[in-house]
Amino acid sequence: MHVQEWLETVPAVSIYALVALVIMLESLGIPLPGEIILVSAALLSSQHTGINPVVLGVCASLGAIVGDSIGYAIGRKGGRPLLAWLGAKFPRHFGQSHVATAERSFQKWGMWAVFFGRFVALLRIFAGPLAGVLRMPYWKFLIANVLGGIIWAGGTTAVIYYVGVVAEDWLKRFSWLGLVVAVLIGLSSMLVLKRKARKTAAEAAAALEPAEPKPVAAAE
Repeated sequence: MHVQEWLETVPAVSIYALVALVIMLESLGIPLPGEIILVSAALLSSQHTGINPVVLGVCASLGAIVGDSIGYAIGRKGGRPLLAWLGAKFPRHFGQSHVATAERSFQKWGMWAVFFGRFVALLRIFAGPLAGVLRMPYWKFLIANVLGGIIWAGGTTAVIYYVGVVAEDWLKRFSWLGLVVAVLIGLSSMLVLKRKARKTAAEAAAALEPAEPKPVAAAE
């Protein structure tokens, strides 16, 4: 069953709790589809299903902030052995190459890696635990965590909600054409933001790549 169809059968209060829980677990380092759940719930909130988008955004933001904070505490206590254990359990998400890329981003951008990491699936899982492993000062982590969680969760909820409202209005006036245009606008906005975040992470990783030594000419 599709995520949105399944969510339609769940009471609003349970959806708030589910969204907060899934995002919290994803943020503390467990690979779960937090963004898909949030987008589906936000779209439902625009269709007069009794889901309040403001409450949904608040619950999603709290889940993101609390999850990252728990992940930070776990990473600070577990250290690098924790990353090695996660790499063995979840090689697709915590493989050595993924860890190295995320670590280079943190070393280059510091607290901003936590903020921008909220918009990139890979870094969203790594942000909390890796910040703890690298001993980032908690006050820096907390500022970036709160700002990133609110802007990502609240912004995603707002964008998808208004796209759904506009799509419904246009659907009444212009049939399926309005729906297609509205969805494309919403997806384009999200893709632009995600592409910018990925570009920032890639630039950080490239900047920290060790330079290859120049070959030494053989003595004649």
